[in-house]
This record gives sequence, structure tokens and C-alpha cells, in this order.
Amino acid sequence: MISNPFNLYKLLPWVVTCILLSPVFAIFINAFNFDESGSFKHILDTVLFDYIHNSILVILFVILISLVFALPSAWFVACCEFPTRKKLQWILMLPLAMPPYIVAIVYTDLLDFAGPVQLTLRAWFGWQSVTDYYFPDIRTLFGASFILALSLFPYLYLLLRGAFLTQSAGLFQAARTLGLSPYRAFWKVSIPLSRSAMAVGISLIAMETLGDFATVNYFAVHTLTTAIYDTWLELGSLTTAAKISSLMLLALVILISLENYSRRKQQVYQRNNSGSTDLRFHLTGWKKWGVLGFTWSLLGLSLFIPIGTLIYYAVNYFMESLNDQLFNYTLNSLWLAFLVAILALLVALIVNFYQRLSPGILAKSSIRLSSLGYAVPGTVVAIGVLIPLTSLDLLLNDLLIKWDISPVGLVFSGSVAVLVLGYLVRFSAIAVGSVDSSLVQVSPSLDLASRTLGNGPAKTLWRVNIPLIKKGLLTAFILVFIESMKELPAALLLRPFNFETLATYVYQYVSDEMIEYAALPALMIIALGLIPFVVVNRLLEQKH
Repeated sequence: MISNPFNLYKLLPWVVTCILLSPVFAIFINAFNFDESGSFKHILDTVLFDYIHNSILVILFVILISLVFALPSAWFVACCEFPTRKKLQWILMLPLAMPPYIVAIVYTDLLDFAGPVQLTLRAWFGWQSVTDYYFPDIRTLFGASFILALSLFPYLYLLLRGAFLTQSAGLFQAARTLGLSPYRAFWKVSIPLSRSAMAVGISLIAMETLGDFATVNYFAVHTLTTAIYDTWLELGSLTTAAKISSLMLLALVILISLENYSRRKQQVYQRNNSGSTDLRFHLTGWKKWGVLGFTWSLLGLSLFIPIGTLIYYAVNYFMESLNDQLFNYTLNSLWLAFLVAILALLVALIVNFYQRLSPGILAKSSIRLSSLGYAVPGTVVAIGVLIPLTSLDLLLNDLLIKWDISPVGLVFSGSVAVLVLGYLVRFSAIAVGSVDSSLVQVSPSLDLASRTLGNGPAKTLWRVNIPLIKKGLLTAFILVFIESMKELPAALLLRPFNFETLATYVYQYVSDEMIEYAALPALMIIALGLIPFVVVNRLLEQKH
């Protein structure tokens, strides 16, 4: 029995942290096991280096295209004045709610040989076959990179916009007085000052790209993520999947380390100028129309065209798509996302409250370690979760047989529990970060006042801290809910038999080239992401 309640508050966060880290440990431990099937050696001798090569190329292309999209957009919105700027500053975030694989099926349907774009071109110019003209094939490595960039560039846009808004206007004015044009001042002053935000945004995009499965698989681009999926489902080798997963984890560690190393000596000190918003460049003439054309065209490509196409198909195939399966899978997605969001909030409160009670290196380590799962791709998390839970099932059944009791089968790895744990490992970091950023704004003196009035740590948390950070809690809940609704790789690998989510339901139609029937459930995923996303944006705006 624990005599001191403070011991519980110190023990529980580390129990939670160990549970969230267990998949990562399981992958590395299992990666050293002997591969009896020989499948890893076969992959190593044949296609592994091609998978690594493709993964690197996709990441580089997505980063470059995202920079082309996000860098000018963030600069225009933060530092220029033109019509619709205020609307654009939050609408440009909405493509984050668009799952890349849904955007992929829309553009494939539009741009394929039998799609409306090529049909129209052939009708206009009288072309009869593909030999009469050239049209770029979207089902390529570059096509997959372009689609991923359309969905992921808002990560970089958000961080760069925030960096540009907080930069001192005096530095930019000083560069102008020294004879630099706005263009040269942008490259000489604004870009170097925003390097930290740019590095973080690029790292996020690289991690999301490396973890993508549906888009690259749909375009037949073989990456490390598709290798893990194929190895587990087709070859049935958990050891080989763990070995490939460990390679991906190693790549992520190197990526994050390089990003931190590149900024090890960077120190930027600047005083925020609250009047800098009055110094925006007022665009007129061709510059104004050029900025409007660029930003709204970007939104059209990343948001309006995909949604418009899906609405068209959903209306025309509404009765065929509306069935009991859609209703059941929607309920599955909703209650699963709701449960994961609630559990993620509990995890966030546990580790952050530990930091609140006992600030120090141990508490900070608990927060950082419990947040590592978000940097791990969904397929890797799935393999990592399967390993310990499968071992736990085998141990349980062996014990039952030893005690002359009928085995119960795959209680953990064959039920929804494995899906919940996989999602929780993947998305707890979102809740931890959101709660942490809210809790640090609550003065510690309020905790001390509560304690002097006789309230224990639990009552202080419930009566003082939680009411003051309710916006942060709601934001964390909504963000985890959105990510859980969209998650596909982990759901494909971990879902039990006869259990589907909206994401896996859409992917089944995508795999069968039936976009018409995928349109309605895809729109439901987007709507369930867009609406909470707007709510979160409004909450964040109210803080300033």
C-alpha cells in the first residue's frame, strides 16, 4: 500500500510513459530476433534499397513543394495587406483536415486517361489516342509527392506565419534603409530569423510523409511504409516487419538529430513590435492580383476541387452509398475517436500534473518520452503494439492451458483494445503538448493558495487547474479526435475482424477504383475534421 499520495503521482506518470514507449522498445528488441523465414534477407537482397531510395525521394520532393506553397503564402498573409487576407489566414489551414489519400483518388479520377480533363482536351483538339498528345501521369513518385504536399503544407504555413508575425518590424525597416529591396530584405532578414520555425515545420512534414501509406500505395510507389504493410499482411513475418520498422525509427532519430544539430549555435533575440501589423505592404495592381491568384489557386487545388468533386459524386450516388454499413462504420469511428481523445486527455493530465507537482528533469523526461509516439509512423506503431500484445495473449493462453482452463484466444491483439492502444501511442503527444502549453500559463501561486486552504493535489487539479485550462483541454480533445478519425495505416494493420472505420471503408473503395461510392464516407471524414478544426481556430483566436 502506498502511504504517501505523492508517490502515486510520481509512479503513475512513469507507468503511463512506459506503456506508451513499450511499442518502440518492442520493435528494437524484436528486430534482433533471428528471422527463420528468411524474408528479411530476401527483401534486403532484392528491393529494400529501392524502398529506401523511393522514401528519400518522396520526402525531398514533398519538402520542396511544401516550401513553394507555404513560404510565400505565410509571407503574404503575415506581412502584406490585400483583399481577403483575413479570411485566407485561417482558410489556408483547412487542407490539414483533408486526408491525402482522399485528395489522391480525386485527382487520379480527374486526370486519368478516362477522366474529365483528358476527355475535354481530346474533344477540343480532336485527339484520338495517347499517341496524339502528351499528358503527365499522376500515378508516379512525383505525383504522390505533389498530392502529399497539398495536404501537408499547412504545417509549414502555420509555423512560418507565426514566425513572420513575431519578427520585429524594425529589423526589416533597417534592411530597407540600407538599400535592400523588399525581395532581398525578405531573403536576407526574414528567412534567417524564421529558420527555427522552418526546420520544425520541415521535420513535421518529413515525418508525416515517411509515415504515409495510402497515398504512396495507391500510386504504386514502394516505400518503407508499404514494405512494412506488405511484409506483415502478405508474408506474415512480424520479425521482418520489426526489422524494417527499426530502420524507419533510426531514420527518424537521424532526421531529428540533424535538425537539432543544425540549430545548436543559433541564437535569435528580437523584441516583438506590437505595431508591426501597421507596417504591412499594401499591395496594388499586378502584385495584388498575383498574390490573390497564387493563394486562392492553392486553396482551389488543395481544398475546393477535392471537396467539390466529392460532393458531385456523393449527390449522384447518394442512395447507393447510404446503407447500414456506412452507418455502422461511422459509429465505430466516432466512438473510437471519442474514447482515444478522452484517454489522451487523461495521459496529458497525468504527465503534466506530475511536472506541476515535482518540476525537474524527471518530470520533463516523462513528458518528452510520452510524446515520442507522434514522431513514429502509424505502420511502425501498429507493429510495435502487436508485438507486446501478441506476446501477452500467448502468455495468457499458456497459463490457462496450464491451469486446465480453455484458452480465450487473442483477447488483446485481436480486439479493439489493440486499436485503442495504437491510436493512444500515436496521438497522446498532441494532447500532452496542448495541455502543457495551457498549464504553464496558470500561476503556481494559485496552486499554493489552494493547498493552504486544505485542498490536496487531486482537488487542486480538479477545482483550480482544470477550470483554468478548459480551452486547452477542449483543443486537445478536438485535435486528437480529428487525427483519430483520419488515421488509416494503424487501422488497416490493427483492426480486428469485422471491424471497420470510415477511413478503412473509404480505402476499400479506393483500392477497387470506386471513387463514386467512396465520396460520401470521404466527405463525412472531411466534415468531421473541418468543423472541429474551425472550432479550434476560433478558440485560439480568442486567446489573443
